[in-house]
Order: sequence, then C-alpha cells, then structure tokens
Amino acid sequence: MAVFKINNVEMVGISACVPKYQESNWDYELLSESEKKLLINTTGIENRRIAQNGVTTSDLCYTSALALLKKLKWNPNEIELIVFVSQSPDYYLPATSIIMQDRLGLPKTTMAFDINLGCSGYIYGLSVISSLISTTKIKKALLLAGDVSSFSINKKDKSTFPLFGDGATVTALSYSDNCAPMHFNLQSDGSGHQAIIIPDGGLRNPLNDESFVEKQIEKGIVRSRRNLKLEGMDIFNFSLREVAPNINKLIEFADEDIDSYNYFVMHQANKIMNESIRKKLKIDKEKTPYSMRKYGNTSSASIPLTIVSELKNDVEHTRKKFILTGFGVGLSWASVLLTTNNLTCTEVLEHE
Repeated sequence: MAVFKINNVEMVGISACVPKYQESNWDYELLSESEKKLLINTTGIENRRIAQNGVTTSDLCYTSALALLKKLKWNPNEIELIVFVSQSPDYYLPATSIIMQDRLGLPKTTMAFDINLGCSGYIYGLSVISSLISTTKIKKALLLAGDVSSFSINKKDKSTFPLFGDGATVTALSYSDNCAPMHFNLQSDGSGHQAIIIPDGGLRNPLNDESFVEKQIEKGIVRSRRNLKLEGMDIFNFSLREVAPNINKLIEFADEDIDSYNYFVMHQANKIMNESIRKKLKIDKEKTPYSMRKYGNTSSASIPLTIVSELKNDVEHTRKKFILTGFGVGLSWASVLLTTNNLTCTEVLEHE
C-alpha cells in the first residue's frame, strides 16, 4: 500500500463554485413519482447544478480561484505551483493547468500540470501537491479540482443522469514549520476500469461514425459510446469492500484514534453506500456531513465542496481534524488524515 506521511504543509483555504442553473430529480420525466422518491431517498441526491452555454470546469475554477485569492489576500505573483485535477479538461492538449496559469495572472515561474482522476482525485491531488511543497519548500500553491460531468451524460440514461452535478473547487496550500503532518493511503485496481467509463474518444477507441449513435441498453437506459457508462452495483460492492480497510490501515499507520477526528468527509457518491462505510468505521453520524442532496455527485470537487457548503462556519476560527476519502472511477480510492487551523472558506459561489 502507498501509505505515507507528509510534513510541513498546511491547508490554508478552500473555495467552491457551481453553475447557477439547477435541475431537480423531482422533475426527471423518465421516472415515475414513486421511482423519484425511491431514487432521492436511496441516493440522497435531490438537486444538481448543470453548466450551461459552454461553461467549462476551468471557468468554475477561475471564479473560485479569484475569490479565494482575494479572501486570503494572496498576491498571484507569489503562487509557485498549480495543479488541475479533472476528467473534463478544456482541450485534449495542452494541459488546462497551464492555460489557468495565464488566465489567473500567475508568473511564468509557476509549475503547472494536470492530473486525470475523478472520484479519488482530490486526495491524490492533495498528496502530489503536498509532496512538492514539502520537498521543495514552495511557499504557496493552488489545487484546482472539479468536473463538468454533464458533458458526457445522456439525459435518457436514468442510471447516470440523476446522479451527477457540475462543480469545481480551489484549495490553497502553503509551506509551514508549525503544522500537523498529513497521512495518506492511496490505492488502485485497474481490473475494474470498465465499471465507470466513457468508451470512445481516446486512442484505444477513437471517435468514429458509431460513437454518437444512441442505443437502448435496457428500459430507461439509452446512451452512446461517447456517454458515461456506470455499473452501479460494481461500484457499490467495490466501495463497501475497499474503503473502510483503507481508512483503518491509515489510522493504524498514523497511530491515531479515529474518535479524535472532528469530521469524516467522503466523496459524495451515494447516501446508502456512504452510510454503510460510515457504519463500518463506527463514526458518529454527526461527524459526517453531506452536500449531495443539493449538488449531486460532483466528482473530484465533492469533498472540498462539502467542506465549504456544510462546514464553513465551524472550521474558519478553530482547529479541526479531518478524515477525507474518495473512491470510484479507475478503480481508484484514497484517504488522508489532516488538521486545519482557522481554515478560510468562501461561500459556495455561483457561475452564470
């Protein structure tokens, strides 16, 4: 297992941005009223924010970054590193992070690169950016994480359309000699890569005349090979099998008491699934915030979005200990133990 400790890195602030346009699962015409009620009760997802008029993940990140830099009173010229975690980049190439360096007015000395990960992406991104800060003593860095998942979702696919929302976040990190270490546990299993996949569009299956042809898979599920395919039960079984042991191993490695943590923030995938994980770990319900009812599954944005949406007032003026965990597409799963001191959070911003 990739279990390790990183010293001298402090999480300073988080901002989050979602599209202004909202869709409600109560209005989803492919489901009957009883099916809508069952979906919302089991998944915990009632509303989702959907990007309009060509708005991209980087546009949401841009809005988030400007607000966070202003609230922290950080000068863009002081930023030395920017990492963009997403599976919905602006272009196939170049890397979106490099475009963001220019858009945000960061200096040409800024290191910038992308990471192609989804559900576990925020934790993986934290581990990479924190490792660089710790080893190079970079003073200030930005982690951009999020997705506009709606670009790949077919509205006629009831197995995916009611679940995913769009959103993006920015996390500010800095080098510090006076902060608690972060502990990480990162894992992967590529044998399950077919469980969440967009089959066509890469080099393995290049776009062709058949890529956009919609086919009925079963009743209520119509999609093309350019749409996201989700095998829900495979993900459910994987998550229940792997996530709790990952966290228990991390707690053991860090020689910590799980009860000493203030909050357990999970990737916002599915309420029943997440609650099953929480119960396995015997973590109090009061320590486990959810934002999925308002925003749905927002991929790599879901963990920081939940912190901003649900915990802002509690974390801004005090010390808090967090367990964060992300799991899904890849298959990939990862957890981190970290401590914040007076974490600065914006409101959840809205993008037209």
